[in-house]
Amino acid sequence: MAALKYAGLEDTDSEEELPPGWEERTTKDGWVYYANHLEEKTQWEHPKSGKRKRVAGDLPYGWEQETDENGQVYFVDHINKRTTYLDPRLAFTVEDNPAKPTTRQKYDGNTTAMEILQGRDLSGKVVIVTGANSGIGFETAKSLALHGACVILACRSLARGNEAVQRILGEWHKAKVEAMTLDLASLQSVQNFAEAFKSKNLPLHILICNAAVFAAPWSLTEDGLESTFQVNHLGHFYLVQLLEDVLRQSSPARVVMVSSESHRFSEIKDSSGKLDFSLLSPSKKEYWAMLAYNRSKLCNILFSNELNRRLSPHGVTSNSVHPGNMIYSSLHRNWWVYTLLFTLVRPFTKSMGLCCYGINFVGDLFLGFLSVFLWLLTLELR
Repeated sequence: MAALKYAGLEDTDSEEELPPGWEERTTKDGWVYYANHLEEKTQWEHPKSGKRKRVAGDLPYGWEQETDENGQVYFVDHINKRTTYLDPRLAFTVEDNPAKPTTRQKYDGNTTAMEILQGRDLSGKVVIVTGANSGIGFETAKSLALHGACVILACRSLARGNEAVQRILGEWHKAKVEAMTLDLASLQSVQNFAEAFKSKNLPLHILICNAAVFAAPWSLTEDGLESTFQVNHLGHFYLVQLLEDVLRQSSPARVVMVSSESHRFSEIKDSSGKLDFSLLSPSKKEYWAMLAYNRSKLCNILFSNELNRRLSPHGVTSNSVHPGNMIYSSLHRNWWVYTLLFTLVRPFTKSMGLCCYGINFVGDLFLGFLSVFLWLLTLELR
């Protein structure tokens, strides 16, 4: 204990926490060393754990490494216009000759989209994100744009889409972002969007089908279909069909369907066990908002699986993802009961700043309670 006290380590709570007077630095080739300002010495081993480390991966997009006149390495962040001697990759250090971590170990429910993309240069990639003016769609579009991708924000409201574009340009003026009108509640609008995109003669490397409505009151679209089913599934289904040729020509390419764990709480079969497609676009009498949402998300997954089976041999993969339950965004705006429930669970789930496509355990547990509660509630309201 006397040795620990002398070294200044007795008050540190973590093995990785540096004692007072110590600083973590990196060499030009990425090795981590430690400077003791009190004794004016340096060493390779961590002063507490004794481990040797190196930084992992490339510098984040927009960063460059420079050397000053004294030979000291420093880093320039061109996006935020700042300079620091602290290597931004120090948050991603690995031990010398460690076992290769699995993806599950690298990322968890607190991982941000920016961390997922750390070190990746997406220059030359073209991405479409539907519903990108707010919520998960905006965070996704922004993160991809800040890493060099050319991102099309496909939004129902062009005005709100342009506002989102300005917010992204405010973070990096060189971002390649553009808003285009896409109303999934209108198959004609979907067709117009696809034609307008094709007229740009751009490739399409990533199509993220993110837009959705939740807890919407019953209504029919101009195409005569129940709105939740058309916006969440059928509109995206039609969009992918119209852009399939561009995706194939741009291979390797990917389609991402933003689904939900709530697909598990749904059924599209009748009492005899046969598929009943009338359940997908029910009448007002048979409509329940939560169940309509769940069914649309099940359709997303089934479509994604079949799309991947058909197109993966042609270099186009398709994945369906669960973004995390009960994320507080504008999704729940249609009914005050849902807003109240989202507000109550908000301290225990992801914020938009932490949003990426993953799973939140507390939200998963809460979802079962939510579904049962809302089912009982709607029985009372009918």
